[in-house]
Formats: sequence, structure tokens, C-alpha cells
Amino acid sequence: MASSSVRFSVQRRQAVLVAPAEATPYELKRLSDIDDQEALRFQIPVIQFYRADPSMEGRDPAKVIREALAKALVFYYPFAGRIREQAGRKLVVECTGEGVLFIEADADIRLDQFGDKLEPPFPCLEELIFVDSEASAGVLNCPLLLIQVTRLACGGFIFGLRLNHTMSDGPGLVQFMNAVAELARGLPAPSVRPVWGREILEARNPPRPSFAHREYEEVPDTKGTVVPLDDMVHRSFFFGPREMAALRSHVPPQLRKTSSTFEILTACIWKCRTIAISPDPEEEMRMICIVSVRGRSGFQLPDGYYGNAFALPVAISTADKLCRNPLGYALELVKKAKAAVDHEYIRSVADLMVLLGRPHFAVVRAYLVSDLTRAGFVDVDFGWGKAVYGGPAKGGVGAIPGVASFYIPTTNDKGEKGIVVPVCLPAPAMNKFATEIDGLLKEPAANQENSTTSPHVMSAL
Repeated sequence: MASSSVRFSVQRRQAVLVAPAEATPYELKRLSDIDDQEALRFQIPVIQFYRADPSMEGRDPAKVIREALAKALVFYYPFAGRIREQAGRKLVVECTGEGVLFIEADADIRLDQFGDKLEPPFPCLEELIFVDSEASAGVLNCPLLLIQVTRLACGGFIFGLRLNHTMSDGPGLVQFMNAVAELARGLPAPSVRPVWGREILEARNPPRPSFAHREYEEVPDTKGTVVPLDDMVHRSFFFGPREMAALRSHVPPQLRKTSSTFEILTACIWKCRTIAISPDPEEEMRMICIVSVRGRSGFQLPDGYYGNAFALPVAISTADKLCRNPLGYALELVKKAKAAVDHEYIRSVADLMVLLGRPHFAVVRAYLVSDLTRAGFVDVDFGWGKAVYGGPAKGGVGAIPGVASFYIPTTNDKGEKGIVVPVCLPAPAMNKFATEIDGLLKEPAANQENSTTSPHVMSAL
């Protein structure tokens, strides 16, 4: 993990607006009713670390990326506009061509000084991803992208980015980043042409939700079980082949071959986190999974679509059942929630957004996970090769820490490929969480159909 004791200074140049390299249309473009829900009205921080490349000696990554960015904005010109809010909280992009914020900077640190492996939480993150004021950090009437390229003392560099989430999801953002990267490497145009097409995910007229959508329920915090925001600890957990084999051994045989890595890992996180935060046994706990609808049968989004294209199905259980039952119990609930998502489900979400005023998903006694293992952040190549690390700069959703984790592809110090999961919890709960994870990874699984949680686990309730 990158050492929290790392200290360095960054010298930034003045932020500038990078506009499209050519004239682009002025128009209003409606976001979809999946894009403009309350939960996506925040900025995603992304960070990419790149090594020095002798073949690129003499080339300035900030200059290369800035020039490629201007060219990419000709194709992705809505990113150069500003979000406006209309009646019914409907969001539209005014394609003004004003541009995106760009900062070049220099840091007095080498890449190897960040530690033997790179994973969240990163030290001095505020120095690597620019955050100024409401003029640049808001959702409405602000630049939709901010990019900071920080040159390192070793010749490598760090690419930091903030994206207005209402514009794109992870795959959509990677598509745009790849467009910039391809142009930086000298291609005349992006290999994937962008498609707006947001009308595909707009609500029907009249709206007619066909699912309960308990992920958007208003859940009162009746027993004070919202995780406190003080004394929060950030820690990342690695799950490689050995760790996943250990977790899979705790799953009933009939589920082992039909359950994905994402499903098993999500069940594990849900169970262990519930034990760690010690809720009232009868409280309902929620696990929300981000499920993409890209490539789903019956709902074919066009190639090049870069808007938000996912649903947030929820698995629900009382804390008592979640903690007392073996891992297979949580796993079956996660699988059932995921399986509900199809083209009708996503249309139902769009309808619900219009009817209920674009609500936020439930955060009380809830946790959200997002699988970025196939998103492709690490593969973005501006000419210096693939990123050493690429993906979310931190865990959490928007301004709410401790309610979400991303599954990020990585390689550990032994060269094993796996998944790193950043988690944020109060210090005492983090210790319990780590203990429960270690228990599942070390204790041999036995008689999964009848096993229950051990006495030391139940003492946490």
C-alpha cells in the first residue's frame, strides 16, 4: 500500500480552460433519467500513475495530453459545456464550448517513493487532484471535467481527474479517456465514436414503474445506526486467487460453480461489515450492487454510448440473519438482487426517477459496491504505456464516506493478480471487519449447509 507517511510538495500552474480544438455545435442536450438522479450529482475522482518511458524522453506529458484533450473535445463536445437544471429537476447540457479545467504541475517525488504497490488511500491526494471552490467543484454551471497532470522527479507522471458523474459511468469515462489517449499517440480520430443517445434511457410517458425498487426507499435512522463520520479509517484489502478460493470454500457446493467472484466477494463484504458495525439484530441491512445494462439481452445500447447505464438493485436482510447464517445465505440474496436487472428493470428505474423527483438511494444501514475489474482504467495509454495503477482515487460515494467500495484490479507484491477493495470504517469497526475477513480466509470451511457463525462473531452484535 502507498505509505501514509509519504510527504511531498506540488507546484501547480494556474488552471486554464481547454476548449475543443475546432468549432462545435451550440445546443441543449438532455441527460437521461438514469443520469440525473440525485445519487449521481457529485464528482468522481480518478487517478492514474505512469512510469517514465525512455522512448518518450523529451516529451512533456502535460503538453501531449492537453493537446489531445482539445482534439478529443471536438468529438465529445458536450463535456466542454455546462449542466443546467430545468423544471422537474431535469438536467440538460448546454453545449457552450467553454471547455474543461486543466492544470499542469510538478512534484518533488519519484514514483517508487509511493511504496511497493499503489492502492487507495493515496497520500496527499488533494495535491494530485485539484479541488478549488464551488466554481469548479459543483455539479451545476461548472466545468464537467477537471484534469491535472503532475510530472514526477523520475520522469513518470500522475493523471488526476474529476468527472461530473451525471455525464458518464465508469465505462463511459474510460471510453473518453481512451479517446484522449489515442489522439495523444497520434491517431487521427478515436477508434470508438461517441454516441449521445440519452433518450434511450428516458422515462416512459406516462411513467409506470414495474418494480418495488427498495433501493430508493426512505429509511429512517430510528436506532442511530448510521455509521459515524468521525475517527474514520481507510484501508484496502487484497483478494487474489488464494483468498477467493478460501471464500469459495465457505459457499455451499451447489452455489460454488454458479456464483461469480463479484457475487461471492460482495456477500463476504456485506456479512463482515455488518458484524463490524454491530447494528441492532432486527435492523434491516442493505447491500446495493451496481449492475451494468451494457450488453444485456433485450436492451442493446449502441456502441459508443458513454452515459450512465446501470441499475442499483438491493439485497436486504436483518442483521441477525445475515450474521448468524453462513456465507451462502448472503450470497443467494446478492444473486437474486442482481438477477432482477433486465431492460424492464432499468426502464422502471427511469420512470421512478420522474415520479419521485429523482431520489437518492437509501444510505441508512446500506452499503454499495461497484465492480471496476473490467472497466479498463489501467489500460489507458497516453504513449507512456499502461498505468501502474488506474481507477478510483478513493472509496465512498460523493460526500458520504463509508457507504461504498470499488473492486479494483491490481497485482500484489508477489506478482499475483487480484482485486483490491478500499473500505472506510470507524477505527474500532475496521478492526472487527479485518478480523472477520481474516477468519474467512484462514478458517477451514466445514459443513456449509448447517454451519453458523462462531461465538466470537456473534459477540459483536
